[in-house]
Amino acid sequence: MSKKINIAFILPSLKPAGAERIMSFLAQNIDKNTFDTTLIITGIKTENDYSNISSKLIYLNTNRVSRSIPKLIKYLKNDKQDIVVSSIIHLNLVVGFLSFIIKKTKFVARESSVISKNNTEINIKNKLSSHLVKIVYNHFDKIICQSNDMKTDLTKMYNIKKEKLIIINNPITKSIKISPQKKTNKKKLNLITVGRLGSVKGYNRLIKILSKIEFDFNYTIIGSGDKESLFEEINKYGLKNKITHIPFTDNVYKYLQESDLFLQGSYVEGFPNALLESCVAGTPAIAFNVPGGTKEIIDHGINGYLVEDEDDFLLHLNNFNKSNFNAEEVAESVIKKFNKQKIIKQYESLFLDILK
Repeated sequence: MSKKINIAFILPSLKPAGAERIMSFLAQNIDKNTFDTTLIITGIKTENDYSNISSKLIYLNTNRVSRSIPKLIKYLKNDKQDIVVSSIIHLNLVVGFLSFIIKKTKFVARESSVISKNNTEINIKNKLSSHLVKIVYNHFDKIICQSNDMKTDLTKMYNIKKEKLIIINNPITKSIKISPQKKTNKKKLNLITVGRLGSVKGYNRLIKILSKIEFDFNYTIIGSGDKESLFEEINKYGLKNKITHIPFTDNVYKYLQESDLFLQGSYVEGFPNALLESCVAGTPAIAFNVPGGTKEIIDHGINGYLVEDEDDFLLHLNNFNKSNFNAEEVAESVIKKFNKQKIIKQYESLFLDILK
């Protein structure tokens, strides 16, 4: 092609969360000889939690996605983007409706959850909301699913045409130094979970399980959200002195490297970046086998354990010995599948294909 392909990546904010990180990473790292990228944020500039964004960055400065619609329409009509990519369901629904108005642009949605299992962003179990997904999502030129479960959910629950769906896993966005191989101190394990504090993340069952283990531990929780409910559960089981809560840190990787084991209690996941990063750091994990991308990351016995219920989780936790895992093998198990060069190439191929 004689000119670059213009792509606008649209997000509600640049807060430190999975979709925001992946979309901004893509905007900055796809081939600049082929693509000219713009990152459009519907929210307020002062809410930016990422610095050093190298792509063209535009803030619409609205406090709700729905209020950004007039500005989005004006921008997309004037700026003549070849492709528009959005992520997160409530924004996808808005951008999907814009695709009915702006005809010459290709529209791509990146789904971030197994929608029918996750009603944290909108009341997706509401009949109207489900009907909107069926209509709007089928009008996208392509929908990126982070996992096989997402694709299955969209086809079976929302009748999305299979030819519109493509699976592209999340990339490893940062090189992480592998944690040094060390002998496990079974007398006191260093455990960690990274993720927002919400019911879907399953902290309630993790705390319950930890109250039953047969050895001493330190448990670090990194994430913001409903701290009050979390500590009600912690106090209920008398674990306050064993748990450290860190609302936010720029140095998550340091904590992952220093931990013996990552715990994931989620009831549903999109494609869990924190779990992926733990493996990249050489720290194995125990995670529930739930809808989403967890099962595509965990290679049972190689980089952790995939368990079916709380009893199974407790059994693997009580019998855990980090010396059974090789840090380099834990890291390599995910690097070979989710390295950034591989995933970015998949995105670039998708963008080129939909313009043919």
